[in-house]
Amino acid sequence: MKNNKKIKKWVENRRKKTFFLVKKKEIFSLQKWKCDKRKIYHTSKKFFQVLGIRIVSNFFKNVTWDQPLLSQNEIGILGIIRRLYSGKIQYLMQAKAEPGNINKLQLSPTVQATKSNYSQVHRGKKVKYLNYFAHLKGKETLVNSLQTEQGGRYLFKHNRNLIINTNKHIKLDQNYIWLSKQDIINSANQNNLLNMDSISVFSCGIKKNINENPEISLSKIHTWFNKLKKKYFIKRKIIPLSKMKSWNYNKKNIIHKNKKYFSIIGLNIKTNSREISEWEQPIIHEISTGLSGFIIKKINSTVHYLVRFSLKPGLKKPSLTCTVRTSDEKSCLNEKNYTSLKDNDLMKFFLKEYFVKNNKGKIMYNKIQSDEGGRFYHAQSKNMVVQVHEKEAIRLNDNYTWMTHNQVLHFIKKGIFNIEARILFACFNIKNIL
Repeated sequence: MKNNKKIKKWVENRRKKTFFLVKKKEIFSLQKWKCDKRKIYHTSKKFFQVLGIRIVSNFFKNVTWDQPLLSQNEIGILGIIRRLYSGKIQYLMQAKAEPGNINKLQLSPTVQATKSNYSQVHRGKKVKYLNYFAHLKGKETLVNSLQTEQGGRYLFKHNRNLIINTNKHIKLDQNYIWLSKQDIINSANQNNLLNMDSISVFSCGIKKNINENPEISLSKIHTWFNKLKKKYFIKRKIIPLSKMKSWNYNKKNIIHKNKKYFSIIGLNIKTNSREISEWEQPIIHEISTGLSGFIIKKINSTVHYLVRFSLKPGLKKPSLTCTVRTSDEKSCLNEKNYTSLKDNDLMKFFLKEYFVKNNKGKIMYNKIQSDEGGRFYHAQSKNMVVQVHEKEAIRLNDNYTWMTHNQVLHFIKKGIFNIEARILFACFNIKNIL
């Protein structure tokens, strides 16, 4: 606990010394951004675009709908440097300020940068420690995994998640700190301290369990997954932002007509802690707090996770996700009866009975974590793991299955677990990081 106070004090000290002024601004007035009827894009044609998308799918209650998505074709780098120091494992983390962070700065990976950033499209300073992640051949690479980002907000976005080991002496910048494994564990058990990208990287570096007794074999889970891939489809078509049904696209923002889901707003940022001192950008503003939840229980003396098949408008391929996942917990619970075994109804039933009312299980993890503050403004999700008794009878439909720890890791390695599920799984298993 003494070490935990030391970290918090260091973070708070960096927070005080970091100047970061964020002001909302009309999207049509953003400098170096072009807004027309079709899309919003940077004048350099780099960074990202805001596009209108029309979705058709047989997986959702609404068979077709329109929404804006961020399109950023370039692959970013999320990299953490690891070392063995005096017999203890340490990770090089940075106190990184982001315009959308609810608390200004959080503990981020050693390197967290889009290609536009590290290519210096903005003509700013070089990204620190980037050279450690160049030419990985011959280096001790512990994690090198291409993973998807939020499929409900991004269009086909991926980041390269990396952990490399080094014995070299590294000159420490004032915004960087070496943290022990226990420090990382403590940070994951705090609200909004360890940022989403850090947790994403660690999710790719969770160790396997030695002994497991799965209820369902891996080959049968693959068969189940492939069957659902054939059953469900999702199609997307890029449409002008001005033509999106149920959305208002005006000089100020892009907002849903019923004020649901999320909006796109503009920001002006001034700072002393980034590659450039001032910039402007559009950003996603979530309407409400989300919730990601796993139900777990022991089957055959082995902990199993209740996992759900998922399709997302911004993911090219089907994915796996948590037992429950919603970007708006309150709206999700507005309907009164969840009596059917239809996928959406059953997910809402689980949400209400096991996570909101919570009278059927023991809460094993319950913390609030933020979405990445470079693209999301004050976006938070409650992350919960609830363990039920092994005799608890849980009704399921065909879109759910039970998986062991190692089976989850198998699908994370394949890039099939979506980011919300990876974040929650990593937070719950953070003590098992490499």
